Amino acid sequence: MANLPLISIVTVNFNGLLQTEALLNSLQKISYAPIETFVVDNGSSESLTTLQAKFPEVVFIFSKENLGFAGGNNLAIEQAKGKYLLLLNNDTEVDATFLEPMVLLMEANEKIGVVSSKLLYFNNSNTLQYAGSTGINKYTGRGFAIGFNELDADKYTKSYQTQLAHGAAMMIRKKTIESIGLMAELFFLYYEEVDFCERVKRAGFEIWYCGASKVFHKESMSVGKESPLQMYYLTRNRLIFMRRNSKGLELLSALLFFVFISYPIGFLRLLLKGELSLLWAFNKGLFWNLFHHGIFENKVLNKL
Repeated sequence: MANLPLISIVTVNFNGLLQTEALLNSLQKISYAPIETFVVDNGSSESLTTLQAKFPEVVFIFSKENLGFAGGNNLAIEQAKGKYLLLLNNDTEVDATFLEPMVLLMEANEKIGVVSSKLLYFNNSNTLQYAGSTGINKYTGRGFAIGFNELDADKYTKSYQTQLAHGAAMMIRKKTIESIGLMAELFFLYYEEVDFCERVKRAGFEIWYCGASKVFHKESMSVGKESPLQMYYLTRNRLIFMRRNSKGLELLSALLFFVFISYPIGFLRLLLKGELSLLWAFNKGLFWNLFHHGIFENKVLNKL
């Protein structure tokens, strides 16, 4: 490829020094250039002085408070100069040639607004986490990743249009962000990239999965499975997502599904297991939505 476009790589760190260092080490081995790399520190208690010394080519942005996934990424996106912006979780490591096929896809089709890599589990590198998505069912609020927990196979080496990207490795055309705005910061954690993808599609852009691009994900290292923090934001943000992206009968159906199916099942499961802290977080996520109505504002990207 001649005249390769600049890629702005963005990762967000919150008390994840070792994971962030491992990611930056893997990025030093990639075959693609030119790139610029941003690390946004989301109010960590850990010092990143050692990383700054080891990776002088990286731009470090320090936030005094934890702005969440969307807010942290947005800080770097506002400074990025690349034609394409790649959001990478700091608990990932990348294949040396992962960028070229993503860029080729973007360059070949200007309708593509977002491309996601194939995601494989870091500790089981032949098992898929993500190879595309069925999207969120507007009537139930539920969605599924294609290939989830399957062994990697030939059919997943191809690239194809899909419904949702995965925020762990998501390349975005900068013109798309200029068109629709930044990720919605009210989500803080979970569903922000799903909401962003729905806005991408409504603006007429396509979302693609790139089977030739491999990223290895150390899933749930930062939050942990079944934590109160995770339970609260998954519940709260699932409802916010439905309210922002459904209307009429779709929204009514999704809310009824949650109230009469998802909520009773979740409530009884947590109660019978004696998980009272999770039950409190589950209810807190629901009640947040009963008292908050200003959920539709999106931050606009200031063009450099």
